[in-house]
This record gives sequence, C-alpha cells and structure tokens, in this order.
Amino acid sequence: MAKFLIAMVVGTALALVAGVFWRRWRKAQLGAKRQLAMLDLRDQLAQMSPQFLKAAAATGKPRGLAWKTVDLHEDTAFATERVSGELYAMIDATVSFTAIEGGGMEEVEAVSNLRSATAVFVHRNGRWDTDGRVVFNLDPSETVAHYEESLEPVSIGS
Repeated sequence: MAKFLIAMVVGTALALVAGVFWRRWRKAQLGAKRQLAMLDLRDQLAQMSPQFLKAAAATGKPRGLAWKTVDLHEDTAFATERVSGELYAMIDATVSFTAIEGGGMEEVEAVSNLRSATAVFVHRNGRWDTDGRVVFNLDPSETVAHYEESLEPVSIGS
C-alpha cells in the first residue's frame, strides 16, 4: 500500500512539473508566432491597402459616402484581444471619400477632405485579415488605449 501511495505522489508531481513546462513552452511558441506575424505585417502593407478599401466599402458606412482611397502608413500599434488572444494591428491610415449621388452628401464641401483614421486588422489562420473596421480621429496608440478594456498592448520584441 505504501508503494502505491509513493507511486501516486511521484506520478502527480511529475504530471504537475510536466504541466508547468508545457505551459511555458506553449507560451513561448505563441509569443514567437506573434512576433513573426508583427514583423510580417510590414512586408504586407502594400497589398493590405486594397484589401482594406474593399472591406470598408462593403460596410456601407459612412452613409452617403463612397470610399475613394485608403493609404496605410507604417505607424502601427499591436494588441491582443483579452478574451480570445487574437493579435490585432492598428494601422495609421489616411482616408478619402466621394459623395454618392442621391445620398444627401453632395452639397457638403468637407466630403473631399482627407481624414485621419486607424485601420483595424486581425491575424487569423496564419495571415492578416480585415473586416473593414476603422476608427476615425484616433491614431493607432490612441485606439488601443481607447479599447483598453478589451485590448492589451503588445510590442515587437516582448
């Protein structure tokens, strides 16, 4: 009976130690994947602008305006979503619109003004993607700070 108890204690201890090492290894793996994704983003910026423009235009927002151009810049802030752990990139952008005929905005002079915004991208299934979400009048760092309840800032190298 004593040998059985010793075997149980040793087995439990080994399982706990293995669990600790596995969690550390998994955390390191996820961190490495996250770092690679953040570095990969810079190489993909040129291809991401048309992708974002198409997705943003499909949202139908803002009402009465058609998306004309989106220029993505290098200023980027990264964050992870606190619940899902997904990696987000907030990218500085300059957006321009044109008025849609009959949309009620044709007479508004400010329609043609360039707008400062943050384009939102998410890293899923090994690639960067977007649903066209945009945050106007906040730069990428301000956007992460604004959504601090659901986003946790991440920096390259951390």
